[in-house]
Amino acid sequence: MNQTKVVKFGGSSLADAKQFKKVAAIVKAEASRRFVVASAPGKRFSEDIKITDMLYACYDKAAKGHNFDKEFKAIEDRFNSIISELGLDLSLESEFENIKDAFAHRAGRDFAASRGEYLNSMVLANYLGYEFIDPAGYIFFDESGVFDLERTISVLSPKLAETDCAVIPGFYGAMPNDTIKTFSRGGSDVTGSIVARAVNASIYENWTDVSGFLICDPRIIDSPKPITTITYRELRELAYMGAGVLHEDAIFPVRTVGIPINIRNTNHPEDAGTMIVSETAESSKYTITGIAGKKGFSVIQIEKDMMNSEKGFGRNVLRALEKNDVCFEHMPSGIDTMSVIVSTDSLVGKEKSVLDEITFRVHPDKMEIENNLALIAVVGRGMRKARGTAGKLFSALAEARVNVKMIDQGSSELNIIIGVEEEDFETATKAIYDTFVK
Repeated sequence: MNQTKVVKFGGSSLADAKQFKKVAAIVKAEASRRFVVASAPGKRFSEDIKITDMLYACYDKAAKGHNFDKEFKAIEDRFNSIISELGLDLSLESEFENIKDAFAHRAGRDFAASRGEYLNSMVLANYLGYEFIDPAGYIFFDESGVFDLERTISVLSPKLAETDCAVIPGFYGAMPNDTIKTFSRGGSDVTGSIVARAVNASIYENWTDVSGFLICDPRIIDSPKPITTITYRELRELAYMGAGVLHEDAIFPVRTVGIPINIRNTNHPEDAGTMIVSETAESSKYTITGIAGKKGFSVIQIEKDMMNSEKGFGRNVLRALEKNDVCFEHMPSGIDTMSVIVSTDSLVGKEKSVLDEITFRVHPDKMEIENNLALIAVVGRGMRKARGTAGKLFSALAEARVNVKMIDQGSSELNIIIGVEEEDFETATKAIYDTFVK
């Protein structure tokens, strides 16, 4: 069995020389950690600026024809300080000159943003004694800017098969015309997943500044319990509702081939972290796996007698939203009622147009928009086997005096989504956590 591990380190893990030394110790601790994916240097302290943001700001000045020497010098100094403190015999001067020249000739914001990963990976490769592989020649996007997994794997797999150990910059690849194209912010997670797929790794370790996922947001619950094992499907549900840590697109390259992801903490490598797996026979300690939610939703309440017998009613409501470029999140309904949940931001300036279009298409008896809604997702594979989960959930909310505005349960019985007033969001979350976990 292939025991090769792919390890990805985030920006906080590679922010300065001190963090580089932690990363090197982790990589060298196991010979199986042969392929390393690196992010750009992150913040060294709370008021610091990430290299990626510095590059964006620098390029914006260059693109406007302004002098950007001062901003570029600050970027050079960050990398040179890491090189100096690590005692490396390495000069990036020629790279700096090439990048500066490219900025002056407006090479594009994607090129600018990608140089943080590019330069940081050069430094890390030198420090580890690993080969440096530029993803511009191995990770591909198609003409429309969509990532091309098939072509990428066909070129990247043979390259890595002939390579003992390498550092690969995260976050970017190339378009068919060879210009640099980046993934969305946090895209180094995706690169790590792609590399893991390309070498058919035994595991993809994603090293960050937290020891895996927590059952709930620590800003709401003080010291919430950790999640030891979570399935890809559970992760998708929680990530969609705002739970951070991992770029949600990162699961797709490895999910289909069953490569597990292990979220680990660079500053506490002794912690086991969270394992993300395809399926698991392991029963979770609690009925629920996690709680996640976010504010900023609106509900379009539609009422019409005999709605259920009117063919195409739901389709026509959604076509009204589509015409106004508004996506829907959920659509719970009754016999004569329908609630369409949408992002409040997407409705700004379009409320009247949306209501008029729905009225034109379905002629409701009554309709209104209600704002200030928060959605909370309660997710867990254990909910399928636990009787009375919904009853416990709503009893907890009733005891906390939280009024539930909307309920939506997926057919997989993996999640229950509730809508509450934004002012009740924290209270509701605490009540759910205390009932199922504490």
